[in-house]
Amino acid sequence: MHQPFEQVAAPATPNYAESKNWAALPTQASTCNFSPDGKIDSSLWANVDVFWIHPTTYTQRPEEIFCWNADVNDETLNAKTDRSTMRLQASVFNAAGRIYAPRYRQAHLYSFFTPDKSLKKKALQVAYSDVKKSFEYYLEHYNNGRPIIIASHSQGGLHAYWLLRDFFANKPLMKKLVCAYIVGMPIPKDSLNFLLPCTDSSQIGCYVSWYTFKKGFYPKNYWEYQVAYCVNPITWNADELYVSKEKNQGAVLQDFKKIRTHFVGAEVHKNLLWIKSPFPVLTFFKRIKNYHIGDINLFYENVKNNAKHRSESYLQQHR
Repeated sequence: MHQPFEQVAAPATPNYAESKNWAALPTQASTCNFSPDGKIDSSLWANVDVFWIHPTTYTQRPEEIFCWNADVNDETLNAKTDRSTMRLQASVFNAAGRIYAPRYRQAHLYSFFTPDKSLKKKALQVAYSDVKKSFEYYLEHYNNGRPIIIASHSQGGLHAYWLLRDFFANKPLMKKLVCAYIVGMPIPKDSLNFLLPCTDSSQIGCYVSWYTFKKGFYPKNYWEYQVAYCVNPITWNADELYVSKEKNQGAVLQDFKKIRTHFVGAEVHKNLLWIKSPFPVLTFFKRIKNYHIGDINLFYENVKNNAKHRSESYLQQHR
C-alpha cells in the first residue's frame, strides 16, 4: 500500500524566518489566541514563552502517491491544524505566556502503526529536524532570555523529549525551563533522568505527563506506560486516589463555545489516567476506551490555571 520512504521525496524544508511557517507567533493572528469565552488573549508582552509542538494532524489517506511527511505548505492541512489542536489545545497555554508553534513536516499517522519500524524512525527524524531547526531559530530571534514552557501532545511529545534532551539536559537553558508538558506520549522515565517529574502544582524545572483512558481499560502497548510517569491533571500529583469531578475546573469540547465545569473526575491507576465515560453528554466517548483525543480538553481549565501558576512561580523565584 505504501511506498518505501526512500522512493518518496520529503517535502521542502521550511524556512522559519518566514512567518507562514509558524502556526503561532505572538505578533500574528492565531486560533490559539482565543479562549472559549470569546476573549482574545493579550500575551504579547508576557514574561514567559510557550513553545508548543502540535500532535499528528496528517492523517488523511493519500489519493495517489504516499508521502510519509506532511508539507507545511498544505493549506488544507494547516487549516485543520489551526481549527483543531491550535484552537482546542495550544490555547490552554495563552494565559501562561506568548505562544510559538512551528509548522513542521510531521510524520503521517500511519508511521506509528507501520510494521516497518525503520520507516517510522525515518519519518520522525524528518519531523524532528524541523522542530529542532524552528527551536534554534526561536532561541536566536525570539526568546531574548525569557523563561520557557515546553508544551506538546502525542507526536509532539516525542519531539518535545528530543528538544529537552538536545537543548536542556545538563545545559544552561535548563535554568530557563518553567515546566515541560509532555502529554499523551509515554516517555520512559529512565530516558528523562536529566529532568525530574513534577510532584505538585507549583514545582518548576520539571515535567508532567498523562494519558487518558476509560476506567478499567489497559491499552495493548501497556508496557510503554508502565515505565513512564503519569500525574493527575486535576491534582498535579501521581497519587492513586480518585478525584471527583467537582475539582475539575472545566472541560472544553470541540465546539469551543463554553467551559463545562465539573465535567469528569479522574484517577491515576498504574501509570494510566482513568476516567469514567462522560456519557450522556458525549455519546462518542461511550463508544471508545482510549480518550487520547481529550487528554488536554477534558482538563482544560486545570491545565490553563496550572501553566499560569507555574509561570508566576518561576518569575517570583527569579526576581
